[in-house]
Amino acid sequence: MSTTGSRDPDTDADFTVRTCAHPDCNLVGEFRAPRSRDALDSYYWFCLEHVREYNAAWNYYADMDDTAIEAEKRNDVVWRRPTWPLGTRTGNDGDEFADPLRLLGRDGRDGTETRAADVQLQSLTPSEREAISVLGLVAPVTKADVKVRYKILAKMLHPDANGGDKRAEDRLKSVNYAYTTLRDSERLI
Repeated sequence: MSTTGSRDPDTDADFTVRTCAHPDCNLVGEFRAPRSRDALDSYYWFCLEHVREYNAAWNYYADMDDTAIEAEKRNDVVWRRPTWPLGTRTGNDGDEFADPLRLLGRDGRDGTETRAADVQLQSLTPSEREAISVLGLVAPVTKADVKVRYKILAKMLHPDANGGDKRAEDRLKSVNYAYTTLRDSERLI
């Protein structure tokens, strides 16, 4: 049981006994009640009988019209914190985020590129997906992307540039096959 914020008159030397705030009562004021809706952290201290009377008669919404009451209720729904309509981008643009894995999309913003990649990958055949992987590309891929990447790899893996290295020659064959597969694909733009 937590005793944070409570004071025991038997053990606390600085504790002063409060009397009930009701004018005709001399009992101990053990129970607090707010003074007004504008000062909810300021309290009257009453005995049990008078705090019950005070609470039964106290109305937070007294002297408020219907519009003010509705505004109070709406503010309470969001704990009196500021809110904005959804989709109005009132916050920061996210420029401070580093997204090296492109989890938020190619531009690191909203994942639209990631969703486009997923859609494209689902529409491709397994051999086309393998060809994209062989070329070292990441979806979404266009035929122009494939052509640029193929030219780079063909120059890099060409037998004249590699002195007849057998591994480079085998890699070039798989790159050629991947390029042919993607070049002839009707699913790429």
